[in-house]
Amino acid sequence: MNNIEKLSHIRHSTAHLLAAAVLRLWPDTKITIGPAIETGFYYDFEFSTPISENDFPKIEKKMIDTLKDWEGFAHREVSVDEANEIYKDNPYKRELIAEIVAKGEKITLYKAGYFEDLCRGGHSENPREDIGAFKLLSLAGAYWRGSEKNKMLSRIYGTAFSTQKELDEYLQMLEEAKKRDHKKLGKELDLFIFSPLVGGGLALWTPRGTILRDELDNFVWSIRKKYGYQKVSIPHITKKDLYETSGHWEKFSDELFNIKTREGDLFAMKPMNCPHHTQLYGYKNRSYRELPLRFSETTMCYRDEQSGELSGLSRLRAFTQDDAHVFLRKSNIESEFLQTWDIVDEFYKSFGFDLRVRLSLHDPEHPEKYLGDQKVWKDAEDQ
Repeated sequence: MNNIEKLSHIRHSTAHLLAAAVLRLWPDTKITIGPAIETGFYYDFEFSTPISENDFPKIEKKMIDTLKDWEGFAHREVSVDEANEIYKDNPYKRELIAEIVAKGEKITLYKAGYFEDLCRGGHSENPREDIGAFKLLSLAGAYWRGSEKNKMLSRIYGTAFSTQKELDEYLQMLEEAKKRDHKKLGKELDLFIFSPLVGGGLALWTPRGTILRDELDNFVWSIRKKYGYQKVSIPHITKKDLYETSGHWEKFSDELFNIKTREGDLFAMKPMNCPHHTQLYGYKNRSYRELPLRFSETTMCYRDEQSGELSGLSRLRAFTQDDAHVFLRKSNIESEFLQTWDIVDEFYKSFGFDLRVRLSLHDPEHPEKYLGDQKVWKDAEDQ
């Protein structure tokens, strides 16, 4: 197990620890899900009485006390009836159980100390030794399964590390980041605003902010131009048919803003630009001699994000992309990949960013979550 996996297991285990402590303090709480995330972990709860961040010291103290009995995680498989009986008073867990059954997967429970939770696994082998330091960070509202049609839950965010030194360094970094929070700077420098009349996640750029946007756009275009990109421009809406053809409608229809015309046709605000660009490529016969063909534009995209997921300019309902698509032969893949990296490298290093490469691969055990067949994915990832 590498260090990243080990840290993820520590954080997932700490999410369990949080749930165990919460139940000891508020026994009638309904627990739901608690995954590890890149910056730590969270757990969603339905409390019978509201809590606040003032309760965090009490929860952390109970977590420390609970951890004393956690020598490891034991797991067991249970039947559907058994699982539903265990969680007969918890509709959230029963919903998860139904999904597990529908996928044909095994129902597994993991237990540490006295606390047992419905879980797929991924825990530290010795949580009492591995969980060196943790901190609860914030409390937020979160709709169950991210849908505003569902009940609003209380989400507690936290982080965990192997050592206190690592935690202290991270907390110091967070304090420094607060001073440089883009939401704070955006207001102080008069760059952008949000209006309750316009709606959450829809930024309005001031004249000063627009100058900044234009300068960034001009700079990135000057780099792309050197590498043979051509500017294109596309509309911000499209017929549903385009996304049905591309496969996006099946995968992402819940995240689209829909528009119904007076004639009864269904359109969508574009959440991405790929399908439009394929139409620009495919409207006429092409020769292999034209390839690679590189399309580029800076354009806005729209996604129906839930209100609890919005965060400044980091998570928006309308956001601007410097986007590009390259149509090429298989023999071009490696050179184009490296060229794309050169563009990214030149742009971000100009602003002092220290870049690292992290390649995300598809999950071959769940092909239903991806567009394209397995061979295409394998070939592309091998390249």
